[in-house]
Amino acid sequence: MSASRKSPDRKGPDRQGPERKGPERQGPERPGPERQSPEQPESPRLAAQERPTPEDPLAAVAPAWRAALTDLLDTLRLEAGLAPNSLAAYRRDLVAFLRGLAEAGVRAPGDLTEGHVVAHMARLRHTGAAEASAARALTSLRIFARFLVAEGALQRDPTAQLDAPRLRRLLPSALTPEEVELLLVAPRGDSWLAERDRALLEVLYATGARISEALGLCTNDLDPALAALRLHGKGDRMRTVPLGGRARVALNTWLAGGRRRVARQQGTTAVFLTRGGKPLDRTAAWRRVKIAALAAGLPGSLSPHGLRHSFATHLLEGGADLRAVQELLGHASIRTTEIYTHLDADHVRTVHSMHHPRA
Repeated sequence: MSASRKSPDRKGPDRQGPERKGPERQGPERPGPERQSPEQPESPRLAAQERPTPEDPLAAVAPAWRAALTDLLDTLRLEAGLAPNSLAAYRRDLVAFLRGLAEAGVRAPGDLTEGHVVAHMARLRHTGAAEASAARALTSLRIFARFLVAEGALQRDPTAQLDAPRLRRLLPSALTPEEVELLLVAPRGDSWLAERDRALLEVLYATGARISEALGLCTNDLDPALAALRLHGKGDRMRTVPLGGRARVALNTWLAGGRRRVARQQGTTAVFLTRGGKPLDRTAAWRRVKIAALAAGLPGSLSPHGLRHSFATHLLEGGADLRAVQELLGHASIRTTEIYTHLDADHVRTVHSMHHPRA
């Protein structure tokens, strides 16, 4: 009640308004904050309670679920060392699940049942989600459920008895060595842009790097002789990959020439830069690969990952050991690398006929 009696005193500044009209006439943004001033005392309480805004996708989700999601993502980031892209994928899957639980009135993790998980998976299929997306969503739910059980928020894992969708193994497409050659020489000229694009394409094919790994290269990751590159892969795992002669020449030309011309800030350590001296991003890199593909007469659908597939395929076709290819690609499991052994049935039959005594 005392606060309500004092409220008229706050009109004092309004009565001194003539002195404040000057700033109000100078810019329309001044009145906005002044009108919001009565709400400012409540902002610390709002922040402390972490209340979601109406635009927040978790606005309707109970606080217990929001806290559990935050704890899981923190654990995956700090203890499992997951990359930002992986964390974002888990968050998207789980936010969709939690919004469904909010609509069903499930307010606490302890109330979660297998039926809720089954209903969510059915909803995904009903909305046309691909089998790969449904399988990834179920994986996210399994991780979340196991985390809740480990934290004591849930007594039993409701996903334990659920079967994952059976996926068709889509074989990655690979370029032929001749097509790779056309692609690598597509950026022509001696401009900084041509030098950068040639170096990027050569690095992608010579090392089998993911586009994020290539763009994450820094000058202090480079061997002085450019004989190898240190790539920072998923889960912050680092591997060293040899760099071939042609890639070494292209990269050295870029570093000594074009990169020096565009590196405006001496503190910039990223290897691949834009015209303004900023690190090249994924979207721009994808666009440059597609432009080079079209210039080489190749499909415009070619992506940087196509060079990674070609790298692995050509190594195996040349007789490389599967385990060695796994290490070069940075695969945590050899099962991921094994997909490349099914790429070229004709090549396998040719090798068999040449080397098997009873062929």
